[in-house]
Amino acid sequence: MNILMTLSQLEVTGAEVFAVSIADELISRGHKVFIISDTLTKKTQAKYISAPISKRTFLYRIKNVLFLRKFIRENNIHIVNAHSRASAWVSSLACKLSKIPLIVFIHGRQATFLSRKIFHAYGNYTLPICEKLEEQLKDVFKVDSNKMEVFRNCFDLDIIKPSKENSKQKTVSLITRLSGPKGDLAYKLLEYISTRLNEFKDVKFQVVGGQTIPGKFQKFTSLFEFRGFVENLENVINESSVVIGSGRIAIETILLNKPLIAVGEACTIGLVNKDNVEFVLETNFGDMDVIEKVFDFEKIISDLKLSINMNQCDPEVFDKVREKCNLRKNVNRLEFIFQSVIVRYYKSEIPIIYYHRIVESLDEAGKHGIYVTAGQFDKHLNYLKRSGFKTITFEEALEIKRNCSEGKYVIISFDDGYEDNYRLAFPILKKYGFKAIIFLVAGLEYNSWDTKSNEPKLKMMNKQQILEMQDYGIEFGSHTLSHTDLTKVSLEEAKKELLESKKILKEKLGVEIKSFAYPYGNCNKAVKEIAREVGYELVYATDKAPLGLHEDLFQIRRIGIFPNTTVNGLARKVKGHYIFKREKKDSQYLRIPH
Repeated sequence: MNILMTLSQLEVTGAEVFAVSIADELISRGHKVFIISDTLTKKTQAKYISAPISKRTFLYRIKNVLFLRKFIRENNIHIVNAHSRASAWVSSLACKLSKIPLIVFIHGRQATFLSRKIFHAYGNYTLPICEKLEEQLKDVFKVDSNKMEVFRNCFDLDIIKPSKENSKQKTVSLITRLSGPKGDLAYKLLEYISTRLNEFKDVKFQVVGGQTIPGKFQKFTSLFEFRGFVENLENVINESSVVIGSGRIAIETILLNKPLIAVGEACTIGLVNKDNVEFVLETNFGDMDVIEKVFDFEKIISDLKLSINMNQCDPEVFDKVREKCNLRKNVNRLEFIFQSVIVRYYKSEIPIIYYHRIVESLDEAGKHGIYVTAGQFDKHLNYLKRSGFKTITFEEALEIKRNCSEGKYVIISFDDGYEDNYRLAFPILKKYGFKAIIFLVAGLEYNSWDTKSNEPKLKMMNKQQILEMQDYGIEFGSHTLSHTDLTKVSLEEAKKELLESKKILKEKLGVEIKSFAYPYGNCNKAVKEIAREVGYELVYATDKAPLGLHEDLFQIRRIGIFPNTTVNGLARKVKGHYIFKREKKDSQYLRIPH
């Protein structure tokens, strides 16, 4: 996938470090990432292009929009991620002109200007970094909650390592920017602490951050050590006894197992512990709250006295932050979001079609309407071949989606394993060089579930036929032992149907059985969990499933092919847009699932 990240900044910010971390992780997974920003301080494997995104005059904004549109087209960008207000504004217009989706990361509280409410440029999907920010977007800017979720700052836990040694010098480190709202807060905090330094004997206070020291801070230089911008903050934090900070700095401090005094642009939290950690995460360590600018500097003084000799943070806080701020886990989710946003933006997905019986004439059809004639099937495959479709496996489909590979693809499947699949469908599949997956009822030699409703008795494929098809490249999965509706039997019986059919087919085919299809397409949460428990990896339903193939591997959507499916009908069903005709009826599937 080709991904463009845009920022607007003139000095290093947490948004930049966050974007670079994500970019490098995505690159390690095979994606191609570009970053466009005014400046870029952090080293990255992404290709960096400088552009004056932070310049907001009308002329510059138009120039930036046109520049981004050209870049998107020339580099075949599949999706854009904006990480600042100015970059979101120009990216929004550029993406609309280029007809590609935009995801906007929200790193801080949004200004409530009227123009911002009218044209807030939050993209096709919005990722605020904490819950309080999500609340503001929903309540003030009316961002659709179905198109938004919290995505936290994150770190590579394999790289960030707590120090096992503690410095003999007691050190308090205020790590922050010295400009903007954070700079204003830092000034007020230093002014307050400067009057109380006599209470901290033999304690070193240092200020880390900022490319230069603004004039108003000069009066503090004799009281606090100003270290400016430091490339390796990990060393600074490891050498500190306690850190004062918020946002990404706060997360890194906890991951390095150091006590943290959380105070952000919105409010003072103080020493982070197991009792306040949930609120800490909700506010991004004090950077966001409903009521802003509520600072309790006296609490900071008292908590500094409490924490200066602690040596490490609360173990429950450490574990919670490691769980929530895991880079690899969070980027797994981001890849998932990319694919889901693309599916919904283009309203298109790789189609999986499913057949049951193939009959020679309507005399053999029965009354259930789960057949097509051999002639009809031949016309279907002929259309797919002439139209340039390639038949693929589900694993290939997932890789195609990850890479946004161009082409026409379809997955052909059959349910039940009727003998006519071998006798009639197999020769036609070979004629067109197509492959398929067939879900077998493992415990029956004929369709006993059908005969109960006066359907004709029909043979299932035998072992020799199955192995011949497998040698050609047909894939096989399970369809239970006896074609039982798993939602209408006990969980014990459901588990037996799933597990025993898997064992029988593994013995018969000599390969592990990874795939399964629910009889009648019926499933529920308990049945899905049993399928996972007994070892299936890919489980197929019918039309009641999420929109994206990747969104629930235990309820994969398929499109039924029936006697009334003409070639034109098939063309509509495999075009990729067919499943979106049911959007209003299946509104529960519009939200990107977790």
